Amino acid sequence: MASADHQCERHPTGAHPHVHPQCPVHSPTAVDVKNTGLRKGLSRHRDYVKISVPDAKGKPPPSEWWKTVLAFVYAAFNLVLTTVMITVVHERVPAKESSPPLPDKFFDYVDRVKWAFTVTEVNGMLLVVIWSIQWIFHRYRAILGRRFFFLMGTLYLYRCVTMYITTLPVPGMHMSCAPKLYGDSQAKLQRVLQLISGAGLSITGSHIMCGDFLYSGHTVMLTLTYLFIKEYSPRSFWWYHLLCWLLAAVGAVCILVAHEHYSVDVVVAYYITSRLFYWYHTMTNVQ
Repeated sequence: MASADHQCERHPTGAHPHVHPQCPVHSPTAVDVKNTGLRKGLSRHRDYVKISVPDAKGKPPPSEWWKTVLAFVYAAFNLVLTTVMITVVHERVPAKESSPPLPDKFFDYVDRVKWAFTVTEVNGMLLVVIWSIQWIFHRYRAILGRRFFFLMGTLYLYRCVTMYITTLPVPGMHMSCAPKLYGDSQAKLQRVLQLISGAGLSITGSHIMCGDFLYSGHTVMLTLTYLFIKEYSPRSFWWYHLLCWLLAAVGAVCILVAHEHYSVDVVVAYYITSRLFYWYHTMTNVQ
């Protein structure tokens, strides 16, 4: 007996050879027809979520120089606040005769080199000059300026907090701290102005106070300027990035070689600066 499939393939007598009757075995049932109609109805009335893709050739971001000015004022205020805090903390630093320097593993293996801190400050000034030139000639200098000023101001604000809540003894017996002034407010104000006029550098003779150890402001500027130089210059300038990295790395190491800061001061300064830089730029890039 022929199977049902074979029976379906036969043409009935008198039927046109090209006209195939509907096979009762393979013909769609009422359920199949209903499901097909349901799928078509769902596809016809489906709710779509349109995702807008930004145009690569859109309008350039606005400069908004007033925001840059506000960021500059914010950074300047925190820098002045840092000098005031250094003056306050200086009065609380214990005498090195009664509180000797804390143990530091780096100091145990590396003797102090007197001129090393000068190398740090020269490298820092070179990086600041390089970044300033790059910033001036950048197309979006207003945006870069407020980003730099905001991060620098925030880092120095953090530094005010850390140096105030934790006062460390001097890291070396070689350090010569200015005498304490106690209640002489006018003399303290003169020291603040002297520190500001000399940009807080030892080579200018303006930094004569102690206590601003945790964390290192020199490491902050070395790290921050290098990160901005690398971030906002072409990726193909590897030699340029390498040169700036060497300036920053040598400057940070020379801080320790000069025994001007504890090792933890430099490590914490690098960590906070780099993390804040990357967190900030991650948030700006996803907007």
